[in-house]
Amino acid sequence: MPDAPRPGLKCPVCHSDMPGPAAEWPSLPFCSPRCKVIDLGRWLGEKYRLPGSGKPEPAGPDHGEEQGS
Repeated sequence: MPDAPRPGLKCPVCHSDMPGPAAEWPSLPFCSPRCKVIDLGRWLGEKYRLPGSGKPEPAGPDHGEEQGS
């Protein structure tokens, strides 16, 4: 049922209602190509971040650290 109505679906960027079948929304989950590009810009501008440990990884032999002989 990919073309079934989706009640309550909103664009994650502008929060516009997106009623009707998925075929009416080619930029799904966004309401328009504009919102899709805005979201990409937010990712590239690092406004969105994935959670991490907050600690930098230690440098090892493969990360430019020289080994003594």
